[in-house]
Amino acid sequence: MDNFQLIEYAAWALSLVLGLYMLFDTIKTNRAYSEDLLTSSREGEIDDTLVIDPPHQGGHL
Repeated sequence: MDNFQLIEYAAWALSLVLGLYMLFDTIKTNRAYSEDLLTSSREGEIDDTLVIDPPHQGGHL
């Protein structure tokens, strides 16, 4: 077995671990929050005080 095959097996193992973690996190999130909350959107409710762009930091006049 050469080094390339070891790296390939390590990459497959890492992808399996990440996939299992994402599955676990999805299940945990679905149990913790309702479907209505997860699919809700709050578009248009951006607070104007958070969008500050003073001229000395690249803002427009």
